[in-house]
Amino acid sequence: MSNRKYFGTDGIRGRVGNAPITPDFVLKLGWAAGKVLARHGSRKIIIGKDTRISGYMLESALEAGLAAAGLSASFTGPMPTPAVAYLTRTFRAEAGIVISASHNPFYDNGIKFFSIDGTKLPDDVEEAIEAEMEKEITCVDSAELGKASRIVDAAGRYIEFCKGTFPNELSLNGLKVVVDCANGATYHIAPNVLRELGATVIAIGCEPNGVNINEEVGATDVRALQARVLAEKADLGIALDGDGDRVIMVDHEGNKVDGDQIMYIIAREGLRQGATARRRGGDADEQYGGWSWRSSSLAFRLPGRKWATATCWKNCRKKAGASARKTLVTLFCWIKRPLATVLWRGYKFWRRMVRNHMSLHDLCSGMKMFPQILVNVRYTAGSGDPLENDAVKAGNGGRRSHARQSWAGTAT
Repeated sequence: MSNRKYFGTDGIRGRVGNAPITPDFVLKLGWAAGKVLARHGSRKIIIGKDTRISGYMLESALEAGLAAAGLSASFTGPMPTPAVAYLTRTFRAEAGIVISASHNPFYDNGIKFFSIDGTKLPDDVEEAIEAEMEKEITCVDSAELGKASRIVDAAGRYIEFCKGTFPNELSLNGLKVVVDCANGATYHIAPNVLRELGATVIAIGCEPNGVNINEEVGATDVRALQARVLAEKADLGIALDGDGDRVIMVDHEGNKVDGDQIMYIIAREGLRQGATARRRGGDADEQYGGWSWRSSSLAFRLPGRKWATATCWKNCRKKAGASARKTLVTLFCWIKRPLATVLWRGYKFWRRMVRNHMSLHDLCSGMKMFPQILVNVRYTAGSGDPLENDAVKAGNGGRRSHARQSWAGTAT
């Protein structure tokens, strides 16, 4: 069990105005992070955010804390979480910071860190930051204060990166796609990527006003997307969440295609292309300590560990490219790219749709979905072990719980 007081699986998150998401806490967090990260060399930090109105306040607080520790901040403006990880590595910054609460409502926000190589911070670095948080703030000499700057055309850089994940010979010409950006960080990126790859794009959820992020749009509520796909007679719909690291799809019949089905499609296409897999029958188990996917013709397994994302990264890097896929969140592939969303790294099923005239509905065939229930439990940082929370215990252990899913079919 970790002794960390503030950091969770995805950084620090909570309701704005309540501890720990307050200006004074975030300023001190910036200072503490700056003190720790300054020991490693580079004094540049990339800061991105989603479209929440509180992002302006929190990035100012972070910048002040970093400057007091002698680190400079480069702002990207609204930018998907995977883009910040990419830019952190591209600019050789010491770290990247994302201000976002992902798929949560606008009144929540959070702080997430990335290391110099675009991965999550190691445990020992997070623990060192928490240790600094217990100290009084001390400011470097005036001549050593950090500076603030803005990255010119950060969105354009990431658009080109996303396009580059597609083979040069692949075009989306002839596909009509509805994309729902959840009034979040991808509103100025996802539609442009798809258009520049040749698709006819109808964009919704692309009018952020600071308080409408994830509000009846995006990956957490696909009803508007389903209706628009049917009305436009589109080939498919894509729904992203507020910070652009989750994706849900909708087929041409208006059926929801979730992360498990997307994993199935990509795994099957990977097997078709010669990916490492074990052929066996059975079922698919999910535990937040690791993943196992099995069908009558394919299987991927990751050894379990406490943090699912860290496990994915460890296995990707160790196997020099073996893909680790985490439901609804992100597709990690170390061999070519640091961190890219399922949407962009899933080009193999785009190829099947375009070249083989297969629909998303066809690609999902063969997978039988079983019911599951996901329940969000609000937890205040520093209030003890979240797994001992009564609400979590009522849900059979929260992240210790065991969900089962199965599918039947073969890779053809």
